[in-house]
Amino acid sequence: MSQTTAQAGRINVRGLTITLGEQAQAFQAVQDLDCQIEPGEFVCILGPSGCGKSTLLGALAGHLHSHTGQLEVDGQTVSGPSPQRGMVFQHHTLLPWRSVRDNVAFGLKMHGQSKAERNAAAERMLALVGLQDFAGRWPDQLSGGMQQRVEIARVLINHPRLLLMDEPFGALDALTRLKMQELLLDIWTRIRTTVVFVTHDIDEALFLADRILIMSPRPGRFIEDLRLDFARPRHTSLVTSAQFSRLKRHCLELLSHEEGQPLPRLNPLGLPLDNPFENSQPRFAL
Repeated sequence: MSQTTAQAGRINVRGLTITLGEQAQAFQAVQDLDCQIEPGEFVCILGPSGCGKSTLLGALAGHLHSHTGQLEVDGQTVSGPSPQRGMVFQHHTLLPWRSVRDNVAFGLKMHGQSKAERNAAAERMLALVGLQDFAGRWPDQLSGGMQQRVEIARVLINHPRLLLMDEPFGALDALTRLKMQELLLDIWTRIRTTVVFVTHDIDEALFLADRILIMSPRPGRFIEDLRLDFARPRHTSLVTSAQFSRLKRHCLELLSHEEGQPLPRLNPLGLPLDNPFENSQPRFAL
């Protein structure tokens, strides 16, 4: 990645309100959002289900246009999709009739690069995500975690200014999810593109991010900009630290309060004191 690209990816959001639906069915998904994200930052957007996290990501990707306010990347208004704003979803969108290599190289093919050039670039990206030995496989021959690694490689081959991630590990089991988080941080450390990562998982946000933008229920508003000073590189031992637990408790309190629920009773480790099996309904709508 060039030095110029590495320094790109500044996001400016001012007074952003997004309305979905039409006429009587119209509603505000997010309301009056303000934030600035610097080039190379890793920012997580955390909030309850339905608060507009994915809507905001869709607007950044250029897929949504029914909004008022200012939405800019590197000083340019976002007016439509661009390979410079790569999107990774919770479920992969790989083409099942193409090999892993061809899936990763597909964007370069659309831009007219020769087969030799795009295959070489795909091999480099697959090596970056640890799948260089699976280039000739089909997507359905891979595990869920491997499919998401291919998806990430397919986005990164365009050297995007922004990497937009919509709960990309939400469908994975706990161990695979943790390994993918570590892999993502390793990749981000190397390329330093700006990452905006949507999640409703507090642990995931705290482990990954430089900053967490916490949203209220719909219409989504930013209720806190939480800046983290955990050392990098991050290690799994972080999640058992006292500071991690304190911040987790703080996030729980914010989300619970904004849901109109009483603040949870937590122990010194930041874990709920109440028995989670007392009834069948979850105590926190996270």
